[in-house]
Amino acid sequence: MFSLLLTAKPDQEDYLIAELWEAGTVGIVEEDGGLRAFFEGSDTAILVARFAEYSPRKRFETATNWVEKCQESWPPMRVGRFFLTPPWCADPTPEGLLRLEINPGMACGTGRHPCTQLCLEAIERYVKPGDSVLDVGTGSGILWNAARLVGAGMVVSCDIDAAVDAMFIGSVDAVRSNWADAIVANIDSSTIEQLTGEFERVRKRGSTLILSGFPDGDIPEGLRPKATLQREEWLCLIC
Repeated sequence: MFSLLLTAKPDQEDYLIAELWEAGTVGIVEEDGGLRAFFEGSDTAILVARFAEYSPRKRFETATNWVEKCQESWPPMRVGRFFLTPPWCADPTPEGLLRLEINPGMACGTGRHPCTQLCLEAIERYVKPGDSVLDVGTGSGILWNAARLVGAGMVVSCDIDAAVDAMFIGSVDAVRSNWADAIVANIDSSTIEQLTGEFERVRKRGSTLILSGFPDGDIPEGLRPKATLQREEWLCLIC
């Protein structure tokens, strides 16, 4: 068995984690120097080439239960009223919190990135019981599950990536007009700018847009937010 230590920017980590699971890793741990992914076998050339942009550093590993050790590196965490936990965690949900299970190897969206956490906080504040919610670019499904937990009446999730856990493969242009009480999009600034017209078509009068996935130096143009949530340099606009 060997491991690769990969260095990624914070906004790349969720994508890297998803790609590592797709590449066959048996587990991932977070270290000060980056993400360490464990692989069985000894042929590293293909993997080193695939992840070259993350400056991979190889290390041979002694025989041990790396799956168990990797699971231990993803402890549950609290974000607002949400208790984020991997499916293998048996810890009871603290009183008053909502248990939100997320598999770190499922797809983009582990709950560790500030943008995801800001969206979770915004969902808690702005999604009301009975709301119709559209999650654009759903990834692992963490945000549509959060909307469901706070009582949304119907939650529709979409993504252009066929490998993720979306209700349908596609984008907001496939949703009927004047349908959504809330739209959540944790993607990136340029894509949000491209989709602004479709958001306006799909949303109801008086509805809420929850938009994130960008730092304070790359705010999408053409929006009039009524509130801004911030964690480190990352923003979530409420429109």
